[in-house]
Amino acid sequence: MTSSEPGTTPPKASKATTASRTSTAAKTAKATKAPKTPKAPEAPKTLKAPKIPKGESHLALVRRARRINRELAEVYPYAHPELDFRNPFELLVATVLSAQTTDLRVNQTTPALFAAYPTPEDMAAANPEEMEELIRPTGFFRAKTRSLLGLSAALRDDFGGEVPGRLEDLVKLPGVGRKTANVVLGNAYGVPGITVDTHFGRLVRRWKWTDEEDPVKVEAVIADIFPKSEWTMLSHRVIFHGRRICHARKPACGACPIAPLCPSYGEGETDPEKARKLLKYEMGGYPGQRLSPPPDFPGKPAPALGAV
Repeated sequence: MTSSEPGTTPPKASKATTASRTSTAAKTAKATKAPKTPKAPEAPKTLKAPKIPKGESHLALVRRARRINRELAEVYPYAHPELDFRNPFELLVATVLSAQTTDLRVNQTTPALFAAYPTPEDMAAANPEEMEELIRPTGFFRAKTRSLLGLSAALRDDFGGEVPGRLEDLVKLPGVGRKTANVVLGNAYGVPGITVDTHFGRLVRRWKWTDEEDPVKVEAVIADIFPKSEWTMLSHRVIFHGRRICHARKPACGACPIAPLCPSYGEGETDPEKARKLLKYEMGGYPGQRLSPPPDFPGKPAPALGAV
């Protein structure tokens, strides 16, 4: 029995006990508090592109690249794959659909697709015309339908309905290349991989980590610069930065937190206020690309397809 006996006064808590309870309550409130939307990153008002010698040694390049990665880790501690998925099969399908479109459009499309075809067996038996209509918003829907039907049949017939966890098996599936395979391995199976998409390739060339254009060659060069344990998170950070700040046409140089380290500083808008207006997603106070983002994501969930 926890209450006091009738006619008696409950004992007062000691100062130490009260302080302990207050501290515990504060910690609990802090732990359950929703993450804040990050403020726009700040860069020095006047910058010049750092001088990187043409004959930069490999060691110097490695040190510079790893410092950029450390800076990005502080800016995007919540970096993650921006495709909604609940299992390796959903991630594989979503990644195939993401070709030539945004992750947002894929995330808005896959709920209905996975409701209709939740397993490889279901998808392999799908009516092509019906699937085409479901994935039409992602573009190139006929070619993507052929890929999804083919890879689903291969998973059913050759892998017991399971997505394989080896790169050499994944790249044999219709519509699956090294980029898609590395996305699945890194994010569904915890196997380190470098995802060389358009954002990643653009940024590593801007930073003079490589001048290679071929994604396979880019992957090999970057793999030689960073330890294997960093490959997956490095990919997320670089892609996050490319989508939010270092855009293809108008980089927000004046709002870039790694501007002092960037040899291409000045290719975009350098005025801090103008640059801030170019920031996208949570950096600009807008929704992200996922309808179901991770709990620690500081931005807003994306709207469903057709939502106002």
